[in-house]
Amino acid sequence: MRSSRSVHQLGARERQILDAIFRLQEASVAEVRAELPDPPSYSSVRTMIRLLEKKGYLHHRADGAKYVYRPTQSMQAASKSALRHMLDTFFQGSPSDALAAILNVTSDRLTDEDLARMKQMIERARREE
Repeated sequence: MRSSRSVHQLGARERQILDAIFRLQEASVAEVRAELPDPPSYSSVRTMIRLLEKKGYLHHRADGAKYVYRPTQSMQAASKSALRHMLDTFFQGSPSDALAAILNVTSDRLTDEDLARMKQMIERARREE
C-alpha cells in the first residue's frame, strides 16, 4: 500500500467502504453505497472513495461514464496486516494467546476437520523452524 497511514487508523465509515470494495472485488460508488448500513449521500460516498484513493488504498478504472474502484492491496495482504495489528494490539504479539482466545470463543463450532487442519498447520510450522 502506498500510503504511510495504516488501515487501522481509518475512520469507521472509511473502513466500511473499504470492506465493501474488498467484498465486491471492484465496485462503483452506487454499488458501494448499496452495501453500507445507513448509507450517507451518494456525493459523500464518492468523496470518501476519492480520499481513500488519494491515501493509496484504492485505484480506479473508467467503465463508460462511471469509475470502478479496486483495492490496491490483495485481500491476503490486507488480512495479514490486520492480523498482525490484532496480535500486537490485543495479544502482545503472541500467536499462542491469540489461538487460545479463538479456541475459547469458537470451541463449540469446531469440527473434527477444523482441528485436524490446525494440527497440520502446527506440525508444518514446527518443521519450518
